[in-house]
Amino acid sequence: MRPYELMYLCPPTLDEERIGAVSERIQQTIGNLGGKIEKIVPTAKRRLAYEVAHHRDGQYGVVEFSLPPTQARELERTIRLTEDILRHLVVRRDE
Repeated sequence: MRPYELMYLCPPTLDEERIGAVSERIQQTIGNLGGKIEKIVPTAKRRLAYEVAHHRDGQYGVVEFSLPPTQARELERTIRLTEDILRHLVVRRDE
């Protein structure tokens, strides 16, 4: 399994319940794909450097996890299908 880090951006208008649902969906997907979550940084509202989908602010979340390399694409596909995530970035961390 390889170590990865996922950063995702949600709209600032989402309430705590929906943000929790997004986080839970990401965690379930990683678990279902055979991965292991190592660290979850709670979402934090931040000012964006430029507008994303007409929003000047956003809520960032970060998840560090390990996942088999063959399952990384499936995780990204699931994230792209999630409507409440404006942008995301999955990077491989140094081992």
